[in-house]
Amino acid sequence: MVKHDEKSYLGVAFKHLYFLYKLCKTNTLHKHISHKCFKIRTILAVARLVLLPLFSALLLATAVTTSEAFSKTVKAPYHAHKPKKLTHLHFYFHDIVPGAKPTAAMVAAGPNTKTSASGRFGMVVVIDDPLTVGPEITSEEVGRAQGMYASADQKSLGLLMAINLVFTKDEFAGSTASLYGRNPIMSKVREMPIIAGTGAFRFGRGYAQSRTFTFNSSMFEFGINMENAVKYNKSGIKCFL
Repeated sequence: MVKHDEKSYLGVAFKHLYFLYKLCKTNTLHKHISHKCFKIRTILAVARLVLLPLFSALLLATAVTTSEAFSKTVKAPYHAHKPKKLTHLHFYFHDIVPGAKPTAAMVAAGPNTKTSASGRFGMVVVIDDPLTVGPEITSEEVGRAQGMYASADQKSLGLLMAINLVFTKDEFAGSTASLYGRNPIMSKVREMPIIAGTGAFRFGRGYAQSRTFTFNSSMFEFGINMENAVKYNKSGIKCFL
């Protein structure tokens, strides 16, 4: 038999209800008392329907709190890295699709790519574009832009960019910054996020701003003036494209 705490409200209620129940079971009471006892039995039945689910919920809550939680927060096994430096990078990004020495290759197109309003929707291009100090492709190379972009706008030239900026010169040689975002290439200034990095730019985050320097629509050739600002730790980065 379950023992209830008499000091609690539930304990007191059960004590009185149990007393009335025993009283109603006696056959020596007057008829009008028996009639009242029938009402009490009805109340008890209703109370049972209400209280049983309540006790079930309490038991379930107790079981959940005593068992292992679905998830828990623990102390990080390493110290959090807060950005300590802000680096500005400036370079030119050359994207050439056709020609004798293309830096980009179209690998896929949709069934309606050519007939879409943008004329490019569904096009997927893989790139290995040079990053140079000056606007000429023959100027000093400081890295490569490797990855892909896809035309993801049906009405205008809007690209989904997913590329790694791989640096090859000076203190940033071997380091990368990952760029991922939307590039509305016909806009004067475009901004995209830098979401991560490696090497000198580990734990890096920032943004890239790009401006078209030259554009040959017949050859689909871009020369893009890029400025990057990247915040990073002892190893980190913030970029302008």
